Amino acid sequence: MYFQELCTIAGVDKKMALIVHKYGGTSMGSTERIKNVAKRVAKWHRAGHRVVVVPSAMSGETNRLLGLAREISAQPNPRELDMLASTGEQASVALLAIALHGEDIDAVSYTGWQVPVKTDSAYTKARIESIDDERILGDLDAGRVVVITGFQGIDDDGNITTLGRGGSDTSAVAIAAAIEADECLIYTDVDGVYTTDPRVVEDARRLDKITFEEMLEMASLGSKVLQIRSVEFAGKYRVKTRVLSSLTDPLMPLEQEINSGTLITFEEDSNMEAAVISGIAFARDEAKITILGVPDKPGIAYQILGPVADANIDVDMIIQNQSVDGKTDFTFTVPRGDYQRTLTLLNDSVKPHVARPAYRATRRCRRCRWLAWACARTWASPARCSARCRKRASTSR
Repeated sequence: MYFQELCTIAGVDKKMALIVHKYGGTSMGSTERIKNVAKRVAKWHRAGHRVVVVPSAMSGETNRLLGLAREISAQPNPRELDMLASTGEQASVALLAIALHGEDIDAVSYTGWQVPVKTDSAYTKARIESIDDERILGDLDAGRVVVITGFQGIDDDGNITTLGRGGSDTSAVAIAAAIEADECLIYTDVDGVYTTDPRVVEDARRLDKITFEEMLEMASLGSKVLQIRSVEFAGKYRVKTRVLSSLTDPLMPLEQEINSGTLITFEEDSNMEAAVISGIAFARDEAKITILGVPDKPGIAYQILGPVADANIDVDMIIQNQSVDGKTDFTFTVPRGDYQRTLTLLNDSVKPHVARPAYRATRRCRRCRWLAWACARTWASPARCSARCRKRASTSR
């Protein structure tokens, strides 16, 4: 059952639910907005629910911190970047706890290492390995609201790590899974998931619900509502998730609030015969890399992409051309922020397997996909990459 089935807010039958709230950077963008978040959280707490809050850093703060680092060094040490970037969320949880105290709510804030949230040691792109729920549940049982930093954790050597862009979404869903929360509410600056970007298409329509499979595809294809790893986590551990707006009246009735936004559901569409287009997603921040003259032999794709995957760099589209005289071209896309690091990895890893490798790459690549689902829930149409991606290809090395 979903949360709205677990409790009847307006009726006599109230069942205390365990809820995780996640607030993005825009929602935490000023002291006034932090106070509004505190009012919303206090409303849920006063209604008898146990609440854990996972806020992001204030809007623009992470970029500001990373910008300072790059003013000092063109390639800052990744460990020190994580130490620096993690302070943004630490400020947010403290400020929110103070705001909750102003609402006469007993609240306590924790960093990822205090919980602890254990991760691997892949700085700037760490992955969560485990979360200790004892401290969280102890505070909840004592009647407190628990505020935990998103985006960060700690590795086995005691080093602070961060989860990469959008990592607070992943933190919230992972914490919800660890404490077996009834639902995870993702509060953003939009009021749900739309069929496409409403800033680009004026008549984009908000979806009342979407399946995890559909949301996963939209996240992987450029939708910025949720980070892809958070959707993967939610699907794997079956965490009930809802996307809704933090910019509404914080004192709106709970019954109205829990039915707003977009519910990400495990339920399948009952109309399985007709193919349905759920949405259109596109990405503006991808880089395309082509390796020319690759030997057409078994295992060559792994030799190229293995080191990239080991570095926690997400590879999206992969195309291998038809072989000519035993040679082929191998093309794939990565996030633009990982462009230079990927080229460095390829230069180190491809040389032993490809004589005189040549790269053709562009930092700016856009792609668009129709998110169409048939009865088997497979792709109904191919990827479409813009003409700019092909026209602006330039030699990198």
